[in-house]
Amino acid sequence: MEIGISTFVETTPDPRTGEVISHAQRIREVVEEIVLADQVGLDVFGVGEHHREDYAASAPAIILAAAASQTKKIRLTSAVTVLSSADPVRVFQDFSTVDAISNGRAEIMAGRGSFIESFPLFGYDLKDYDELFEEKLDLLLHIQRSEKVTWQGKHRPSINNRGIYPRPVQDPLPIWIGSGGNQESVVRAGLLGLPLVLAIIGGRPVQFAPLAELYKRAVAHAGHDFSKLAIASHSHGFVGESMEEAAEKFFPSTAQSMSKLGKERGWGPYTRDTFDHARSFEGALYVGDPEYVANKIIHLRKNVGVTRFMLHCPVGTMPHKDVMRSIELLGKEVAPRVREEVAKWEAENEAK
Repeated sequence: MEIGISTFVETTPDPRTGEVISHAQRIREVVEEIVLADQVGLDVFGVGEHHREDYAASAPAIILAAAASQTKKIRLTSAVTVLSSADPVRVFQDFSTVDAISNGRAEIMAGRGSFIESFPLFGYDLKDYDELFEEKLDLLLHIQRSEKVTWQGKHRPSINNRGIYPRPVQDPLPIWIGSGGNQESVVRAGLLGLPLVLAIIGGRPVQFAPLAELYKRAVAHAGHDFSKLAIASHSHGFVGESMEEAAEKFFPSTAQSMSKLGKERGWGPYTRDTFDHARSFEGALYVGDPEYVANKIIHLRKNVGVTRFMLHCPVGTMPHKDVMRSIELLGKEVAPRVREEVAKWEAENEAK
């Protein structure tokens, strides 16, 4: 069972002071967070791509590269790369470079993205939203499989027997599919034989179990070996010294960030009742002390089947020291509990 962190490198106003830190400061903080995650034994760190004022990570590969030479074991991934509006050649080159610097620890998490700012920025039409992703993913997989590529599509100029360099240390360079729970994207990942990441940020996480089963059926239908694949999840959360501390530290920035996003998308306001319901044991917020968060992750593993869990922290702007402490608790206290319990559970299942 792998445990890790994901971030969007947010630079929203501090909910208590109103201060907005610079993009440069927040990017430097995230590099420190990745280094700490490696030191405390976490397995993976993901940085999500966005192209708007309140998110500083428009180039996740560069942030990951900055951390690559300062870390030893942690895997480094996008979370996600908005592949629909990106050039797959450049994406592969960027992450092959991160793979070289880290000596084989880079991954790409490809997704369509729930934010649309990158489409007009790079000259794409939203009416081509689905078609763009399918075509760009096809090219990316061609590059993953072969040094020399011949390819033709509709939205990007064709490639005729051109080499794509540098080649990664890993062969193949891992490519995951990020999904918000759309059945079509889950099936696509399974049919292509690609590992799947489910963004579980609302509702009851156990309700994602049918999607995990749908993915497995698609894998089997296409003749792929599920034992060589994986299902991961990504959920908002924060680990504190106590249940009360975790909730009080995580709520203000979460409420501010989710309320702003809700206003943009026509959702209702994010209230304390919404927050408290989501951090209940069956809810999608993993907020609490180490034992509670560990038990929720174990519950997810047993009922949905994920083999990688990524805690998205922070949501909005929180004090850097609080984020660092949450990462430390996740690595030193939560992860060992989860790994030990999951190992016992798997051994019991094998014995039956």
